[in-house]
Amino acid sequence: MLAAIGAALALVAAATSAPAADRSQPPKTGLPEAGAQELAADAARGYRFLIDTAVMSSDFDQSTFDALWTVWPEPLRSRARQATADERRRMAFQRYGLTERPGDRSGKPLQYVVDAQGRWTMNCFSCHGGSVDGSPTPGAPNNRYALQTLTEEIGKTKLTQGKLPGRMELGALFIPLGTTNGTTNAVVFGMGLMSGRDEKLNVIAKPPTLYTHHDMDAPPWWYFYKRSHVYIDGFAEKGHRGLMQFTLVPENGAEFYPAHEQDFKDVYAYLSSLRAPQYTGPVDRVLAEQGRAVFSDHCAQCHGTYGQDWSYPNVRVPIDEVGTDPVRLTALTEKGRQKYARSWFAHAGEPDQQVTVTDPDGYVAPPLDGVWASAPYFHNGSVPTLWHVLHPDQRPTLWRPVSQAIDSEKIGLTIQTVDSVPTSEPDVVARRSYFDTRKFGKSNRGHDFPNQLSESEKAAVLEYLKTL
Repeated sequence: MLAAIGAALALVAAATSAPAADRSQPPKTGLPEAGAQELAADAARGYRFLIDTAVMSSDFDQSTFDALWTVWPEPLRSRARQATADERRRMAFQRYGLTERPGDRSGKPLQYVVDAQGRWTMNCFSCHGGSVDGSPTPGAPNNRYALQTLTEEIGKTKLTQGKLPGRMELGALFIPLGTTNGTTNAVVFGMGLMSGRDEKLNVIAKPPTLYTHHDMDAPPWWYFYKRSHVYIDGFAEKGHRGLMQFTLVPENGAEFYPAHEQDFKDVYAYLSSLRAPQYTGPVDRVLAEQGRAVFSDHCAQCHGTYGQDWSYPNVRVPIDEVGTDPVRLTALTEKGRQKYARSWFAHAGEPDQQVTVTDPDGYVAPPLDGVWASAPYFHNGSVPTLWHVLHPDQRPTLWRPVSQAIDSEKIGLTIQTVDSVPTSEPDVVARRSYFDTRKFGKSNRGHDFPNQLSESEKAAVLEYLKTL
């Protein structure tokens, strides 16, 4: 799924923890007021389209969701049996990593379109609509989304109701949806969907295809406006058509895409409008200013500069240099990238063909606005806190989050480290909350550049990252 970070905040060097500038206001566009209002209207339509319009077939209906508790393990099932319907709904939201929509009293989840007939259809916020310090935040990575477990338990519930399995339950038999809560096999979803189309997006017959399965951590959307290309390897130039790739279910014929092109221009405007949230905890401004200088000397070349006159270089770092897990880079084949480059997605009405890198050699260093709010880190979500990013030799091998609250010292997920996943754990959701960095595609190694810094410099950089 698509990645994004937003505009940065200028660091004010002062020995206080005074609140920073208000980023709830729309960003300055440099356009006349009428033009800015038009962009805001486009963005508002884009948001409403995402949460109100089903662009795929329904995954399940309200009666199935309401009955999910009947297949939960004990003692959770007994607690649910004694609870009210509203309490069971909250328990289900918590179990699967769903949230209510901010400022919306409908009770509908941010992550699903729920229509008037009670049909639930996944939307982009399933992965890109998480929480920041416990507060639902559209555009934040959903680091609690339990898609694999939800799909399995939807299937079990449908079986008890005498209903046929849907596309997600059937698809999960061939493509794992995510082995750790908060991660999904999103890139493989895109590969599989695109393999069933020709370059003009007509549905075609295809032989069974084997893919390299791996989990990805959904990046935040609030740096979308800074990026010229998308995906962790930066292979595709961003454009509104590319946002439509994950709607390639067989029910959507080739005619669906030009018919909905304006809708996705609005979605593009929405993504471009997002900006990172502001850190609300205390900040040592003197230490942060020292960290800004260290960051400028050691990190800005790849991650950019911040403040009013920010810059972002879109640097792709060779895999041999960055040293992070290579599975994502090698999983997406050159042939697949070439097909995308020839497809309708890479031709968004511009005079020339979009730039598509068919054989990238590494990963793009992302901008770091709001980095404090986007844990866990690295493209596979293998590093739980910024402190661990800065201390490569002390990253945990096996860990799990234990709270939605941000670790205010290490800045990131509040975690528990263990030697092994408890074999006595009966609940699959609890087992899938553990992140095992020894597994395929889940390595936490690499990005050893902080080893060049002293402990005092690392502490200063960590403080500075709170201000971005």
